Amino acid sequence: MAGERTAALSPFQHALARLAALPTRNIRATVLLCVLGIAGSFAAAGALQMRHDQLEATRQAAYFESKRAGEIAAVAAASLSRFKQLGEAFADGRLPAAVLGAQPGLRAIAVADASGLVLSQAGESFDTASAVKLARSGPVVLGMGERTLLAFADQGKLIAVAFDGAALAPEALLDGASLVGTRGSRLAGYGFAGRTVSARADGWPIEARVAIDDAGALAAWYGSLPLYLFVILGPALVGAGLAAVFVREFERRAKASEAVRALRAAKPGEAQLLIRLANAERAAAEAQRSKGEFIAHMSHELRTPLNAIIGFAEVIERGFYGPAGHPKYVEYARDIGMAGRGLHDKIGDILEFANLEAGRYPLRPSVFDAAELVGACVGEQAGRAFSRRIALEMSPAAPSSVRADALATRRIVTNLLANALLYTQEGGRVRVILSEEEGAVSIAVIDNGNGFQPGETGSAGGAFKRFERAGVSTGTGLGLAIAVSLARRMGGAVRLDSTHGEGTLAELRLPKA
Repeated sequence: MAGERTAALSPFQHALARLAALPTRNIRATVLLCVLGIAGSFAAAGALQMRHDQLEATRQAAYFESKRAGEIAAVAAASLSRFKQLGEAFADGRLPAAVLGAQPGLRAIAVADASGLVLSQAGESFDTASAVKLARSGPVVLGMGERTLLAFADQGKLIAVAFDGAALAPEALLDGASLVGTRGSRLAGYGFAGRTVSARADGWPIEARVAIDDAGALAAWYGSLPLYLFVILGPALVGAGLAAVFVREFERRAKASEAVRALRAAKPGEAQLLIRLANAERAAAEAQRSKGEFIAHMSHELRTPLNAIIGFAEVIERGFYGPAGHPKYVEYARDIGMAGRGLHDKIGDILEFANLEAGRYPLRPSVFDAAELVGACVGEQAGRAFSRRIALEMSPAAPSSVRADALATRRIVTNLLANALLYTQEGGRVRVILSEEEGAVSIAVIDNGNGFQPGETGSAGGAFKRFERAGVSTGTGLGLAIAVSLARRMGGAVRLDSTHGEGTLAELRLPKA
């Protein structure tokens, strides 16, 4: 029986084994599907939470506006009670007609009998027929343009009181609200569209209506959208990054294992060929390292005699030991000095780039004020901008602390400013804008020069990449490459955006302290 059970389970176990082996056949597809599943689950959870928070925001707005409608109705009811007392006092003879004008908002009072015949009246004349007819069954409050009419029955008499509608409630309280009386007539406030809440006044046929400020209620919710996106995208991006690392490591080990198996199974001639390929790859890496060391060594060896050439040229140009004997010698010495200084700067760029490529460029991260450093860089370039009649300005910026290497940051900003001034025509404009974003400080250098031509932006920032322009003397093409490499090593980035004929935006982003 045990053998029969084993034979029965064997096909099932075989099917499970084949099913379990499916994900391992294509590791990248499996990881991609897993990441998409994780991102989808977080997106669904985020969408549900966003919907719940949105409904909660509108519900709270409706609740607070309903409380406000009740307050407006209570204030209007108190005002109507005051006008009712004035009408009763006039009907009983306790309120002389001469003092009606001293009552705030009151315009007129009329007293009629049960048939509607007016017995006494004071103040402005007004038509009481419609109001008195309606008042037989209860108090009536009608909006009649600029004034409001209150009519009610008292001890067999019908009393009508006319007053200003604005006297029902203060104008500030009626912002975004209105008071509605009998037959839907508007008593005070303003008309509006959209969702409303209402509240009735106790004992009076009036209603306070308040518009629900959905836009204001959702303003805070809109401000939380970046957090929702972070909740949705953050884990997905982290998972994708970790998956990429694990897949790369898995594939590297798999390739190494496959190479070992292939080498063991290969014939002697094929094994020798594989060994040669491995040696060639190692030699290529060694050649790359040697190239960096050679450039660094030769750059140093060239700078030493250049310093002597520049110094002796200045001695001859300035005549420290007497006149040179002919004006042309002074002119030649000046040209030698200028050429030597230009060559010295280019060799310095090459040496700096070689050290960056070899990983020998020292960085000392610290916390400093980016606005102060950028302002100093702009001040250093002010003379160059003035000589070419270029407007160089920096927008006012609050202190912004960043964590980076101050000297490297100064080098990057100086390179970006130098490029902007170099490729901007005389009479142009260069602006520097510093702003803070989520976790980063942005330093943008914007010029209105000719900008990059189509297809040049993608290759900008590469080593020895130069873009020739008419009337512009370019350097070695390392300034932008050095800036990009330094920014990357400090945990930042340099971004270029350009439209041909309209200018260039060069942005440096550094981690905020």
